[in-house]
Amino acid sequence: MKHIDIKNILKDDAYFNTNTVVCGWIKSVRNSKNVCFIELNDGTSLKNLQLVIDKEKFDQEQINNLKIGSSISVNGTVVESQNENQKVELNVSNLKIIGNCPNDFPIQKKKQNLETLREMPHLRARTNTFNAVFRVRSVLSKAIHDYFQENGYTYVNPPIITASMCEGAGDLFRLTTLDINDISKKEYNPDVDKDDFFGRKVFLSVSGQLEAEAMINGFNRVYTFAPSFRADNSNTKKHLSEFWIVEPEAAFTNINEIKEDIKGMFKFVIRRVLKECPDEIAFFTKYYDHNLTDKLLNSLETDFVDLDYTEAIKILKDSMREFEYPVDWGKGLKAEHIKFLTEDVFHKPVFLNNSPKEIKPFYVKVNDDERTVASSDLHFPKIGDIIGACEKEADYNKLLNRIRELNMDENDYKWYLDTRKYGSVPHSGFGLGLERLLMYTTSIDNIRDTIPFPRSKCKSLKM
Repeated sequence: MKHIDIKNILKDDAYFNTNTVVCGWIKSVRNSKNVCFIELNDGTSLKNLQLVIDKEKFDQEQINNLKIGSSISVNGTVVESQNENQKVELNVSNLKIIGNCPNDFPIQKKKQNLETLREMPHLRARTNTFNAVFRVRSVLSKAIHDYFQENGYTYVNPPIITASMCEGAGDLFRLTTLDINDISKKEYNPDVDKDDFFGRKVFLSVSGQLEAEAMINGFNRVYTFAPSFRADNSNTKKHLSEFWIVEPEAAFTNINEIKEDIKGMFKFVIRRVLKECPDEIAFFTKYYDHNLTDKLLNSLETDFVDLDYTEAIKILKDSMREFEYPVDWGKGLKAEHIKFLTEDVFHKPVFLNNSPKEIKPFYVKVNDDERTVASSDLHFPKIGDIIGACEKEADYNKLLNRIRELNMDENDYKWYLDTRKYGSVPHSGFGLGLERLLMYTTSIDNIRDTIPFPRSKCKSLKM
């Protein structure tokens, strides 16, 4: 007989009083004199199915081998539960241990320390917290795809290996087939790069945005959803070296129009999570943030604040608050500044618009004042920036001059300049960090707990 998913048994009355096979992993074992109660989970639901085993019908040694972490297959009858906390349970008639689990199984406590679990990412998905986190992550990812597919965007796949430094930053992981140990012993010689696999320096991509810009000329609206790699010298709760980023790009669109897409996408995915993950959101509300459910519901009704960068600087200066980092026009705002604006001043998400051109990438369109650019970064309370949006410079000569102004190698961006040379159009896009959106959606406060196998700056790498 084929086994049935536990999620189906828990929600479908059709299984009442039927002979059913279920498989899963033991989450808990409780013994009384005559009965053994087992909480079984098969990964299809956050909730467990209770198994009721009449000890008189089973060999005692078999009962003794039912340990937390073991995988089993059972056959029995689904009946109404006498426990008010659950609707059904399964009276077991046959039981088979598939995979024994020794007594040193490290995930046995009801409440686990998240930092400790970070040391065993290969096992932590078997805890309630990470089962819930990664289930929400899956639903979020699907909802993001659905939003863009339903709104005329074509899904495209940018390369992971690139020679382009998308944001002009130096925080890149280099890829090479050369002998690293041999290279490190010698003074750098650019001719060495010619002997590498691609005949030049290449890196893991920090963004697929430039390639998305090229694709809009054939598809009008596109989006990427791919991993990004950054060698930032940061070891904070909000930084990863490998993370997933969504980057839509739309032709014939200005910054204000793309912001409407941001609002539409955000509310679309939050509604989807609330609809499809009620157990998970209830779990996070109970154990991590008592205000989470209300926060998510309110975010569907609340308008985001539109705040000009220059006005933000004035608010920060006028507050007379003593910040660790001085507030001056032309400098990027730090986490403490964003925290003050989103949590103390506005108490809601804030679009920070028209930042100085010196703190934004070369491709962002410069405004008429020649000081600021057509940018908008969406910051959330307690999280910080989740989305960065901008209108791109569509004029070939202006973009070329900006590249030269920043002393960038024109040859590296010839192909990118070609997109402005052959039928250029105004276009805008944004980048969404999936893990930071997941932090907001679950109230998990460390980004390393939002991705199955985190990669970040640390002394050691697990898995």
